[in-house]
Amino acid sequence: MTSTTLKPNLTVPGPRPGPILGRATHIYRFASDSIGYTRDLFQTYGSVVSLTYGGGTNLYSPLPNCPGTVFVYGPELVRQVTTQHEIYYKHPLSGKLYRRREASARTEPLKHFAVGLFGINSDRHRQARQLLMPAFHKQRIESYRNDIVTITQSVLDQIRVGEQSDIDQIMRLLTMRVATKTLFGADVGEMGGITGKLFQDTVGLLGTPMMALFPVDLPGLPYHRFLNLIAQLDDEMRSLIATKRAKGTDDGDVLSMLIQARDAETGLALSDDELLGHTGVFFLAGHETSSNALTWTLFLLSQHPQIFADLLDELESVLHGEAPTVEQLQQLPLLERVIKESMRVLPPVPWNGRVTAQPTELGGYALPSGTEVFVSIYQTHQMPELYPEPAVFNPHRWEGFEPTIFEYNPFSAGPRMCIGAAFAMMEIKIVLAMLLQRYRLQCIPHLKVDRFGVIIMAPKYGMPTIVHQQDRQFSQGVGGVRGNVREMVKLPE
Repeated sequence: MTSTTLKPNLTVPGPRPGPILGRATHIYRFASDSIGYTRDLFQTYGSVVSLTYGGGTNLYSPLPNCPGTVFVYGPELVRQVTTQHEIYYKHPLSGKLYRRREASARTEPLKHFAVGLFGINSDRHRQARQLLMPAFHKQRIESYRNDIVTITQSVLDQIRVGEQSDIDQIMRLLTMRVATKTLFGADVGEMGGITGKLFQDTVGLLGTPMMALFPVDLPGLPYHRFLNLIAQLDDEMRSLIATKRAKGTDDGDVLSMLIQARDAETGLALSDDELLGHTGVFFLAGHETSSNALTWTLFLLSQHPQIFADLLDELESVLHGEAPTVEQLQQLPLLERVIKESMRVLPPVPWNGRVTAQPTELGGYALPSGTEVFVSIYQTHQMPELYPEPAVFNPHRWEGFEPTIFEYNPFSAGPRMCIGAAFAMMEIKIVLAMLLQRYRLQCIPHLKVDRFGVIIMAPKYGMPTIVHQQDRQFSQGVGGVRGNVREMVKLPE
């Protein structure tokens, strides 16, 4: 008898495969509503749960023979996953699509698309992060303040008062313009604007069920459109890099600085492919997350009139209607607490995905090498022993309260903590400070708000609002919100 090597089974508890569709049932339910489905799994099986008992699922890992998918939450499990750098690896944001990078000439861009810091590990990651850190130095970040203010002012000037506007789309445009300006040195309408739109359209296809179920390069299918977009994005970015290389100066944007960067030990510069990978990840990880953080925060304020009133009092007393300086941002404690609480209740990034690089133990269960591990940032933020009345939006809970990085981790933790966290917080604060002093956003009647997305959590149907000049009529438009957002946060009836 010939011996065969069997893929090790996961012993982590979880639901059995369905009788007809098997594991596909659970995969589809996760892709459709990752937060709602896993909340049910956690309630049934505990803080360590398998998507399917026995494994055999593969949502994210580009490696062959994935043993299965595990979800975890809680500070101790967060600590283990985020600090054990040699055990829990990251992989490109393109996920399983990354394994198709050698499939044809059309898939060539997958070698670097959404790779960057996410696609390297161990010493390579440490070296790359050290090389990239100067682009996110405190002084460098603060130098982007004026660009953020100028772009925010431009976007606010275009909002039509008294009419319905989708604030979700407005925030996407705003953060896309900030990202393209700070990363590439060009605002929307210039070359960087085209690049930003391509990034936005491309990431919109990632993580959708149709892409996962039918990765076939045929006209009419999402995967075909995805390959078209990344090819166009590749051409635009290479042209931009060539222009900046020829110029040979640091123009203040991230890309031109990275072109000039040299490794301290070897003196080596980043290749074009490495530049494409890093700047792409910065755009994907920064623009969409900041956009959704802003949208969710504005929504929560619209439904909590007293908090909105108190925040506006703080903003006006310090800023007097003006945009904040870098120094003034430190004088707005309630603004910081509002943002922190918003990202706790409705985290823009609800998951932190890793893959085990070697056999390990987590929460009392053995995990074979290659196991996907998804840390639930959302579920950790909902633990009542950490956050009393966790579904209540209460910025005041942050007064004198300092949770550990493992108890509150919207920007992850450990060696892979978000390199752009300080930039994101500055951007979000500036935009909110300027917008809230000028406008009051009122939710439309019977607004339906459902969460959507796996990598990033966004409102499924946008966020339609009526925009008013700031008139302090905070109680208007409060209540009547429908949708599964009510499962996440307590809202007025």
